[in-house]
Parts: sequence; structure tokens; C-alpha cells
Amino acid sequence: MNDSDSSLYLTIWQSFLSLSGWEVLATLLGIAYVVLATRESIWCWPAAFISTLIYTFLFWEGQLPMQALLNAYYLLMAVYGWSLWRKHPNHKNDLTITTRPVHFHLTFIAVGSLLTLLTAYYLENVIESRLPYLDAAVTVFSVMNTVLMARKILENWLYWLVIDAAAIALYWQTGYYVTITMFAVYLVLAVIGYLNWKQHYLGLHAPIKAS
Repeated sequence: MNDSDSSLYLTIWQSFLSLSGWEVLATLLGIAYVVLATRESIWCWPAAFISTLIYTFLFWEGQLPMQALLNAYYLLMAVYGWSLWRKHPNHKNDLTITTRPVHFHLTFIAVGSLLTLLTAYYLENVIESRLPYLDAAVTVFSVMNTVLMARKILENWLYWLVIDAAAIALYWQTGYYVTITMFAVYLVLAVIGYLNWKQHYLGLHAPIKAS
């Protein structure tokens, strides 16, 4: 192991040691949110609400207004998701898992790409972001895909796979090693979430055998 590797591992270890109690709580609740979402549990949204509320204050105090704004959006989406997923009194009209056709996803990607370019241009020329295009892509598609997740569209998990991988690359290049750990867990949970939701979707749409 050379000196640069040792320095990198030391930096990562120090990042873990520097975590505040609020950061730990927000991270654990963030992971709980995804775990519960893979199980279609409505309690994923309260976990998301508290986690993003903490992150909103942490990023604001850390002078990261863009990240604070993104988490404030997630805060509102947690309320939106709860309102969509909550059960009716008769327990018969719960929001079910659905899919979307190819043209929907092509439009989704095209709109997201356009918004990414516009946002990256702003970051590059006004804020002077270090990685404007990667930062913009992760932010824009995270915002858009949260709506798909709240509406229980199956393909949201496939988008999360790409978004989480891009986020890991972003945080690795900017030195947020602790955050990488959380997104690595998200990456695994996205696979589990997709498989679980797909199984439930296929179960709902399985042909009825004639007796």
C-alpha cells in the first residue's frame, strides 16, 4: 500500500469519526426509508420526512443551499407520498404498482436531460460548481424520479440504480466518503426493491386459471 492509498483510507476513516449524531440519525432513517419502500410499507414516508428534515437543516447550516433546497423538496414529497399510499377505510383501494410504456420513459429521459443541461449551465456560469453536469444530473433525475416512486411506478427502481451509481461517482470525486456508504446501500436496496415490486406486479396481473 503506497502513501496515497494510506492517506485516502485515513481521510475516509476521519470522515466517519466526524459524523454528528444528527447525521447518523438522518442516514439511518434514509436507509430505513428505502428498506420500507421496498416492502411497500407506508411508514417509509415518515422515515423520509424526518431524515430529509434533518438534512435540510444540516445542509443549510453547512452553507449548502442547493442541497438544502433539494432536501426541502424531498420533505414535501414525503407528505405527497404518504397521502398517495395511505389506506382507505375499506382497505380495498390502495395505490397499486403500475408500469409505463417505452414512449413515456423516452420522454422522461429527454425532459430530464434538457433540465440537466439547463441546470448545469447555471451551476457552471453562476455558482461555479466543481462538477456541474454530474451534480445537475443527479439532482434533476432524483427530483423527477421521486414522483415515479410516490406513484408506485415499477421502473423507478431502475432509474434509482443509475442515479445512485452517478451519486456515488459524484461524492467520490468531491470527497463525501461517508455519503458514499449510504448510497452504496441504496444501490443494493434498489435491486431488492425492483425485484420485490416486480413480483407483486406480476402477481396482480397473473392470468386467472379456469377451474
